[in-house]
Amino acid sequence: MEDPVNRYRRTAALGLIVVVGTAGLAACGANSADDSGDGGKTIALLLPETKTTRYEAFDKPLFEAKVKELCDDCTVNYLNADQDASKQQQQAQSAITDGASVLVLDPVDGKAATGIVTSAQSSDVPVIAYDRFIENADYYISFNNERVGEMQGEALVEATGDSGDILMLNGAPTDPNAGQFKKGAHNVLDDSGLNILAEYDNPDWSPDNAQQFTSSQLNNIDPAQLAGVYAANDGQAGGVFAALKAAGVTEFPPITGQDAELAAIQRIISDQQYMTVYKPIKTEAERAAELAVDLINGDDPSDTTDFEGVPSYILEPISVTKDNVKDTVVADGFYSVDDICTTEYADACTAVGLQ
Repeated sequence: MEDPVNRYRRTAALGLIVVVGTAGLAACGANSADDSGDGGKTIALLLPETKTTRYEAFDKPLFEAKVKELCDDCTVNYLNADQDASKQQQQAQSAITDGASVLVLDPVDGKAATGIVTSAQSSDVPVIAYDRFIENADYYISFNNERVGEMQGEALVEATGDSGDILMLNGAPTDPNAGQFKKGAHNVLDDSGLNILAEYDNPDWSPDNAQQFTSSQLNNIDPAQLAGVYAANDGQAGGVFAALKAAGVTEFPPITGQDAELAAIQRIISDQQYMTVYKPIKTEAERAAELAVDLINGDDPSDTTDFEGVPSYILEPISVTKDNVKDTVVADGFYSVDDICTTEYADACTAVGLQ
Protein backbone atom coordinates (compact mmCIF):
# COMPACT_ATOMS: atom_id res chain seq x y z
CA MET A 1 0.00 0.00 0.00
CA GLU A 2 1.20 3.44 -0.86
CA ASP A 3 2.38 5.40 2.17
CA PRO A 4 -0.60 7.49 3.42
CA VAL A 5 1.40 10.68 3.74
CA ASN A 6 2.58 10.50 0.14
CA ARG A 7 -0.89 9.55 -0.99
CA TYR A 8 -2.41 12.55 0.74
CA ARG A 9 0.24 14.89 -0.64
CA ARG A 10 -0.66 13.60 -4.08
CA THR A 11 -4.39 14.03 -3.79
CA ALA A 12 -6.25 16.48 -1.58
CA ALA A 13 -9.02 15.16 0.61
CA LEU A 14 -12.43 16.79 0.74
CA GLY A 15 -13.64 18.30 3.96
CA LEU A 16 -15.77 21.35 4.55
CA ILE A 17 -15.46 23.42 7.68
CA VAL A 18 -18.92 24.15 8.95
CA VAL A 19 -19.12 27.56 10.49
CA VAL A 20 -22.12 27.54 12.78
CA GLY A 21 -21.51 30.89 14.34
CA THR A 22 -18.88 33.46 15.13
CA ALA A 23 -17.17 33.37 18.49
CA GLY A 24 -14.66 35.61 20.10
CA LEU A 25 -11.38 33.88 20.82
CA ALA A 26 -10.22 33.17 24.30
CA ALA A 27 -7.22 35.27 25.15
CA CYS A 28 -4.38 33.03 24.06
CA GLY A 29 -1.57 35.50 23.94
CA ALA A 30 -0.28 34.40 27.32
CA ASN A 31 -0.33 30.80 26.12
CA SER A 32 1.53 31.39 22.88
CA ALA A 33 4.82 29.53 22.98
CA ASP A 34 8.12 30.52 21.51
CA ASP A 35 11.31 28.60 20.80
CA SER A 36 12.78 29.16 24.22
CA GLY A 37 13.14 26.54 26.94
CA ASP A 38 14.48 23.02 26.99
CA GLY A 39 11.85 21.70 24.59
CA GLY A 40 12.45 24.23 21.82
CA LYS A 41 9.59 24.27 19.31
CA THR A 42 8.06 21.00 20.42
CA ILE A 43 4.49 19.93 19.73
CA ALA A 44 3.24 17.00 21.80
CA LEU A 45 0.75 14.84 19.88
CA LEU A 46 -1.13 12.61 22.32
CA LEU A 47 -3.41 10.02 20.73
CA PRO A 48 -5.67 7.66 22.68
CA GLU A 49 -5.23 4.12 21.37
CA THR A 50 -4.08 1.82 18.59
CA LYS A 51 -7.01 -0.57 18.14
CA THR A 52 -8.64 1.91 15.77
CA THR A 53 -6.39 1.85 12.72
CA ARG A 54 -6.78 5.52 11.80
CA TYR A 55 -4.48 6.88 14.50
CA GLU A 56 -1.27 5.12 13.54
CA ALA A 57 -2.01 4.85 9.82
CA PHE A 58 -3.32 8.35 9.15
CA ASP A 59 -3.56 10.91 11.97
CA LYS A 60 0.03 10.57 13.17
CA PRO A 61 1.86 10.60 9.80
CA LEU A 62 -0.38 13.30 8.32
CA PHE A 63 0.04 15.56 11.34
CA GLU A 64 3.81 15.05 11.42
CA ALA A 65 4.17 15.69 7.69
CA LYS A 66 2.22 18.95 7.86
CA VAL A 67 4.22 20.21 10.83
CA LYS A 68 7.45 19.41 8.98
CA GLU A 69 6.18 21.27 5.92
CA LEU A 70 5.26 24.37 7.93
CA CYS A 71 8.04 24.53 10.50
CA ASP A 72 11.61 23.37 9.82
CA ASP A 73 12.68 23.68 13.43
CA CYS A 74 9.59 22.14 15.05
CA THR A 75 9.63 18.69 16.59
CA VAL A 76 6.61 16.43 17.13
CA ASN A 77 6.71 14.35 20.30
CA TYR A 78 4.26 11.51 19.60
CA LEU A 79 2.69 9.64 22.52
CA ASN A 80 -0.03 6.96 22.47
CA ALA A 81 -1.93 6.07 25.64
CA ASP A 82 -3.12 2.58 24.62
CA GLN A 83 -6.62 3.35 25.97
CA ASP A 84 -5.22 4.10 29.45
CA ALA A 85 -6.34 7.46 30.86
CA SER A 86 -3.78 7.39 33.68
CA LYS A 87 -1.01 6.67 31.22
CA GLN A 88 -2.14 9.59 29.08
CA GLN A 89 -2.08 11.94 32.07
CA GLN A 90 1.48 10.84 32.82
CA GLN A 91 2.49 11.31 29.19
CA ALA A 92 1.00 14.79 29.09
CA GLN A 93 2.72 15.83 32.30
CA SER A 94 6.05 14.52 31.02
CA ALA A 95 5.57 16.43 27.76
CA ILE A 96 4.87 19.64 29.69
CA THR A 97 7.87 19.07 31.96
CA ASP A 98 10.06 18.41 28.94
CA GLY A 99 9.14 21.80 27.50
CA ALA A 100 6.37 21.14 24.98
CA SER A 101 5.12 24.37 23.43
CA VAL A 102 1.65 23.03 22.51
CA LEU A 103 -0.35 19.91 23.39
CA VAL A 104 -2.53 18.36 20.69
CA LEU A 105 -4.62 15.98 22.76
CA ASP A 106 -7.11 13.31 21.71
CA PRO A 107 -8.28 12.16 25.13
CA VAL A 108 -8.91 8.63 26.31
CA ASP A 109 -11.28 10.05 28.91
CA GLY A 110 -12.70 13.47 28.11
CA LYS A 111 -13.58 14.32 31.71
CA ALA A 112 -10.23 13.20 33.11
CA ALA A 113 -8.46 15.22 30.42
CA THR A 114 -9.70 18.46 31.96
CA GLY A 115 -6.94 17.96 34.54
CA ILE A 116 -4.39 17.84 31.73
CA VAL A 117 -5.79 21.10 30.35
CA THR A 118 -5.54 22.79 33.75
CA SER A 119 -1.96 21.61 34.25
CA ALA A 120 -0.89 22.68 30.76
CA GLN A 121 -2.50 26.09 30.96
CA SER A 122 -0.88 26.73 34.35
CA SER A 123 2.42 26.28 32.52
CA ASP A 124 1.33 28.60 29.67
CA VAL A 125 1.00 25.65 27.29
CA PRO A 126 -2.12 25.80 25.09
CA VAL A 127 -4.13 22.63 24.50
CA ILE A 128 -5.82 21.72 21.22
CA ALA A 129 -8.56 19.13 21.81
CA TYR A 130 -8.18 16.88 18.80
CA ASP A 131 -11.14 14.87 17.49
CA ARG A 132 -12.69 14.54 20.99
CA PHE A 133 -13.98 17.48 22.99
CA ILE A 134 -12.33 18.59 26.25
CA GLU A 135 -13.98 21.23 28.40
CA ASN A 136 -11.96 24.46 28.71
CA ALA A 137 -9.42 23.47 26.06
CA ASP A 138 -7.95 26.39 24.15
CA TYR A 139 -9.18 25.02 20.80
CA TYR A 140 -11.17 22.07 19.51
CA ILE A 141 -11.00 20.37 16.10
CA SER A 142 -13.39 17.58 15.15
CA PHE A 143 -16.30 16.53 13.01
CA ASN A 144 -20.02 17.04 13.57
CA ASN A 145 -20.25 13.96 15.74
CA GLU A 146 -23.96 14.03 16.48
CA ARG A 147 -24.52 14.17 12.74
CA VAL A 148 -22.33 11.06 12.38
CA GLY A 149 -24.76 9.12 14.57
CA GLU A 150 -27.74 10.52 12.68
CA MET A 151 -26.20 9.41 9.37
CA GLN A 152 -25.70 5.92 10.73
CA GLY A 153 -29.25 5.75 12.05
CA GLU A 154 -30.72 7.10 8.81
CA ALA A 155 -28.78 4.56 6.78
CA LEU A 156 -30.01 1.72 8.97
CA VAL A 157 -33.63 2.87 8.72
CA GLU A 158 -33.33 3.07 4.94
CA ALA A 159 -31.60 -0.29 4.56
CA THR A 160 -34.04 -2.17 6.81
CA GLY A 161 -37.19 -0.62 5.45
CA ASP A 162 -37.79 0.86 8.90
CA SER A 163 -38.94 -2.36 10.54
CA GLY A 164 -37.47 -5.27 12.48
CA ASP A 165 -35.16 -6.03 15.39
CA ILE A 166 -31.67 -4.59 15.63
CA LEU A 167 -28.67 -4.67 17.94
CA MET A 168 -26.92 -1.43 18.94
CA LEU A 169 -23.20 -1.23 19.74
CA ASN A 170 -21.95 2.15 20.94
CA GLY A 171 -18.46 3.42 21.73
CA ALA A 172 -16.61 3.83 25.01
CA PRO A 173 -18.51 5.78 27.70
CA THR A 174 -15.30 7.68 28.53
CA ASP A 175 -15.04 8.95 24.94
CA PRO A 176 -16.99 12.21 24.61
CA ASN A 177 -17.52 11.57 20.91
CA ALA A 178 -19.19 8.24 21.65
CA GLY A 179 -21.95 10.00 23.56
CA GLN A 180 -22.54 12.33 20.63
CA PHE A 181 -22.66 9.43 18.14
CA LYS A 182 -25.10 7.60 20.43
CA LYS A 183 -27.31 10.67 20.85
CA GLY A 184 -27.43 11.27 17.09
CA ALA A 185 -28.30 7.65 16.40
CA HIS A 186 -31.06 7.61 19.01
CA ASN A 187 -32.45 10.84 17.53
CA VAL A 188 -33.26 8.75 14.45
CA LEU A 189 -33.79 5.23 15.77
CA ASP A 190 -36.11 6.17 18.63
CA ASP A 191 -38.54 7.72 16.16
CA SER A 192 -38.29 4.84 13.72
CA GLY A 193 -40.07 1.50 13.42
CA LEU A 194 -36.94 -0.41 14.46
CA ASN A 195 -36.81 -2.28 17.75
CA ILE A 196 -33.50 -2.30 19.66
CA LEU A 197 -33.24 -5.79 21.13
CA ALA A 198 -30.07 -5.06 23.10
CA GLU A 199 -27.69 -2.11 23.45
CA TYR A 200 -24.03 -2.24 24.45
CA ASP A 201 -21.54 0.49 25.39
CA ASN A 202 -18.16 -0.98 24.43
CA PRO A 203 -15.67 0.13 27.15
CA ASP A 204 -12.68 0.40 24.81
CA TRP A 205 -14.16 0.26 21.28
CA SER A 206 -12.70 -3.26 21.03
CA PRO A 207 -13.68 -5.37 18.00
CA ASP A 208 -13.23 -8.44 20.19
CA ASN A 209 -15.78 -7.10 22.69
CA ALA A 210 -18.15 -6.35 19.83
CA GLN A 211 -17.81 -9.88 18.51
CA GLN A 212 -18.37 -11.38 21.96
CA PHE A 213 -21.46 -9.24 22.60
CA THR A 214 -22.95 -10.07 19.23
CA SER A 215 -22.25 -13.79 19.65
CA SER A 216 -23.94 -13.79 23.04
CA GLN A 217 -27.04 -12.13 21.56
CA LEU A 218 -27.16 -14.62 18.70
CA ASN A 219 -27.53 -17.38 21.27
CA ASN A 220 -30.96 -15.93 22.09
CA ILE A 221 -32.25 -14.95 18.67
CA ASP A 222 -32.35 -16.42 15.19
CA PRO A 223 -29.63 -14.61 13.20
CA ALA A 224 -31.81 -14.78 10.11
CA GLN A 225 -34.43 -12.65 11.88
CA LEU A 226 -32.00 -9.86 12.74
CA ALA A 227 -32.94 -6.85 10.63
CA GLY A 228 -29.70 -4.94 11.14
CA VAL A 229 -26.93 -3.84 13.49
CA TYR A 230 -25.94 -0.35 14.56
CA ALA A 231 -22.16 -0.41 15.08
CA ALA A 232 -20.66 2.94 16.02
CA ASN A 233 -17.39 2.34 14.18
CA ASP A 234 -15.79 0.01 11.66
CA GLY A 235 -13.75 -1.89 14.22
CA GLN A 236 -16.94 -2.95 15.98
CA ALA A 237 -18.61 -3.61 12.63
CA GLY A 238 -15.80 -6.05 11.92
CA GLY A 239 -16.47 -7.81 15.22
CA VAL A 240 -20.19 -8.00 14.40
CA PHE A 241 -19.42 -9.43 10.97
CA ALA A 242 -17.13 -12.06 12.48
CA ALA A 243 -19.82 -13.12 14.96
CA LEU A 244 -22.46 -13.40 12.25
CA LYS A 245 -20.14 -15.36 9.99
CA ALA A 246 -19.29 -17.75 12.82
CA ALA A 247 -23.02 -18.26 13.36
CA GLY A 248 -23.37 -19.42 9.76
CA VAL A 249 -24.85 -16.26 8.28
CA THR A 250 -24.15 -15.87 4.56
CA GLU A 251 -26.54 -13.04 3.68
CA PHE A 252 -25.61 -10.29 6.09
CA PRO A 253 -28.06 -7.76 7.54
CA PRO A 254 -27.21 -4.07 7.17
CA ILE A 255 -24.34 -3.10 9.51
CA THR A 256 -23.28 0.50 10.03
CA GLY A 257 -19.77 1.77 10.75
CA GLN A 258 -17.47 4.78 10.92
CA ASP A 259 -13.88 5.73 10.00
CA ALA A 260 -13.81 4.30 6.45
CA GLU A 261 -11.27 1.63 7.39
CA LEU A 262 -9.95 -0.32 4.41
CA ALA A 263 -11.42 -3.60 5.67
CA ALA A 264 -14.78 -1.87 6.05
CA ILE A 265 -14.71 -0.52 2.50
CA GLN A 266 -13.95 -4.03 1.27
CA ARG A 267 -16.85 -5.41 3.31
CA ILE A 268 -19.14 -2.71 1.94
CA ILE A 269 -18.45 -3.51 -1.71
CA SER A 270 -18.97 -7.20 -0.83
CA ASP A 271 -22.38 -6.64 0.83
CA GLN A 272 -20.97 -7.62 4.23
CA GLN A 273 -21.39 -4.13 5.73
CA TYR A 274 -23.91 -1.55 4.60
CA MET A 275 -22.16 1.75 5.19
CA THR A 276 -19.44 3.68 6.96
CA VAL A 277 -18.99 7.33 7.83
CA TYR A 278 -15.95 8.85 6.17
CA LYS A 279 -14.32 11.69 8.06
CA PRO A 280 -11.57 13.27 5.92
CA ILE A 281 -8.73 12.83 8.41
CA LYS A 282 -6.32 14.74 6.21
CA THR A 283 -8.35 17.92 6.72
CA GLU A 284 -8.54 17.40 10.47
CA ALA A 285 -4.90 16.44 11.01
CA GLU A 286 -3.51 19.19 8.82
CA ARG A 287 -5.71 21.87 10.37
CA ALA A 288 -4.54 20.76 13.81
CA ALA A 289 -0.93 20.96 12.66
CA GLU A 290 -1.47 24.43 11.19
CA LEU A 291 -3.07 25.62 14.40
CA ALA A 292 -0.29 24.18 16.54
CA VAL A 293 2.37 25.92 14.44
CA ASP A 294 0.39 29.17 14.52
CA LEU A 295 0.32 29.03 18.33
CA ILE A 296 4.06 28.37 18.48
CA ASN A 297 4.59 31.42 16.28
CA GLY A 298 2.28 33.55 18.44
CA ASP A 299 -0.48 33.77 15.82
CA ASP A 300 -4.10 33.42 16.96
CA PRO A 301 -6.56 32.22 14.28
CA SER A 302 -9.66 34.27 13.59
CA ASP A 303 -11.76 31.79 11.60
CA THR A 304 -13.07 29.60 14.41
CA THR A 305 -16.62 28.97 15.56
CA ASP A 306 -17.88 28.39 19.08
CA PHE A 307 -18.54 24.88 20.41
CA GLU A 308 -19.57 24.76 24.06
CA GLY A 309 -17.48 27.83 24.79
CA VAL A 310 -14.32 26.64 23.02
CA PRO A 311 -13.03 28.17 19.74
CA SER A 312 -13.48 25.32 17.29
CA TYR A 313 -13.26 23.92 13.80
CA ILE A 314 -16.21 21.59 13.11
CA LEU A 315 -15.91 19.51 9.93
CA GLU A 316 -18.57 17.66 7.93
CA PRO A 317 -18.64 13.84 7.77
CA ILE A 318 -19.65 11.92 4.65
CA SER A 319 -21.81 8.78 4.43
CA VAL A 320 -20.29 6.05 2.25
CA THR A 321 -22.08 3.06 0.72
CA LYS A 322 -21.03 0.84 -2.16
CA ASP A 323 -22.71 3.33 -4.51
CA ASN A 324 -20.30 6.19 -3.76
CA VAL A 325 -17.00 4.52 -2.74
CA LYS A 326 -15.48 5.68 -6.03
CA ASP A 327 -16.68 9.27 -5.57
CA THR A 328 -15.49 9.61 -1.96
CA VAL A 329 -12.59 7.65 -0.51
CA VAL A 330 -11.13 6.83 -3.94
CA ALA A 331 -11.65 10.30 -5.42
CA ASP A 332 -10.00 11.85 -2.36
CA GLY A 333 -7.00 9.55 -2.52
CA PHE A 334 -7.84 8.07 0.87
CA TYR A 335 -7.43 4.66 -0.79
CA SER A 336 -6.46 3.72 -4.31
CA VAL A 337 -8.36 1.19 -6.38
CA ASP A 338 -5.40 -1.16 -5.94
CA ASP A 339 -5.67 -0.82 -2.17
CA ILE A 340 -9.29 -1.92 -2.22
CA CYS A 341 -9.38 -4.30 -5.14
CA THR A 342 -7.11 -7.11 -4.01
CA THR A 343 -7.60 -10.53 -5.57
CA GLU A 344 -10.24 -11.49 -3.01
CA TYR A 345 -12.34 -8.44 -3.85
CA ALA A 346 -11.76 -8.24 -7.61
CA ASP A 347 -15.24 -9.41 -8.58
CA ALA A 348 -16.91 -7.14 -6.06
CA CYS A 349 -14.90 -4.19 -7.36
CA THR A 350 -15.99 -4.93 -10.92
CA ALA A 351 -19.62 -5.07 -9.81
CA VAL A 352 -19.46 -1.59 -8.25
CA GLY A 353 -17.44 -0.06 -11.08
CA LEU A 354 -14.03 0.17 -9.41
CA GLN A 355 -12.25 -2.05 -11.92
